[in-house]
Amino acid sequence: MTEADHPVLAGRLEESRALAASVRRLIEVCTATTAPPEATLAAARGLNAIADALARHVPDPLPPMTLLSQPEEDETDLAARMPFDVMIGRHSALAPPLTLSYEGDRAVLSGSLTRAYEGPPGCVHGGVLAAAFDIVCAAANFIAKVPGPTRNLSVTYRRPTTLHTPCRFEAWVDRVDGRKVHTLARLTQNDVLTCEATAEFALLDRDAIARMAARANPAP
Repeated sequence: MTEADHPVLAGRLEESRALAASVRRLIEVCTATTAPPEATLAAARGLNAIADALARHVPDPLPPMTLLSQPEEDETDLAARMPFDVMIGRHSALAPPLTLSYEGDRAVLSGSLTRAYEGPPGCVHGGVLAAAFDIVCAAANFIAKVPGPTRNLSVTYRRPTTLHTPCRFEAWVDRVDGRKVHTLARLTQNDVLTCEATAEFALLDRDAIARMAARANPAP
């Protein structure tokens, strides 16, 4: 399965990525610009006009955000199934500049977080870090073929995680206990541990995933 299989992206894959990148840049600029009032208002009006033009192409009912069909046996690209995900969606302007990859049985989320994701001065917001841990743990479960929703996530913040510094989130399945999946993760910057996480997920079988997909995408 690839992003091109998503009904919203067929025939406009690169154009959609370009749109998301442009909006992502705009978000960054909005956190720093000191444009005068008239330029700020003109920009707001121009952006509303663009949003109005795009809104004319929004279908009813809304298309799915995530492809929830049963995964193929050798599938590992979770981001392809979740192109609009708030953390790893390649077509989401909200997604931080982090790239999901895999090293053996471990999921890795890497990249540098920018000004738009600041919490304490010069540091990444703790909620952003928690969201990153949630998705990298889910990715580790996905490649281990034990997918399911998060039941609990606990993050220990060892030291500040700084902006504009390469991050490496790493997650792996620790154990499966009946219908519970226990996953561990850590975050390092320049080989220094800044955060650790433990998570518990509910294990869903293929039939449960199929039912979830049917509820999310009912037949017309």
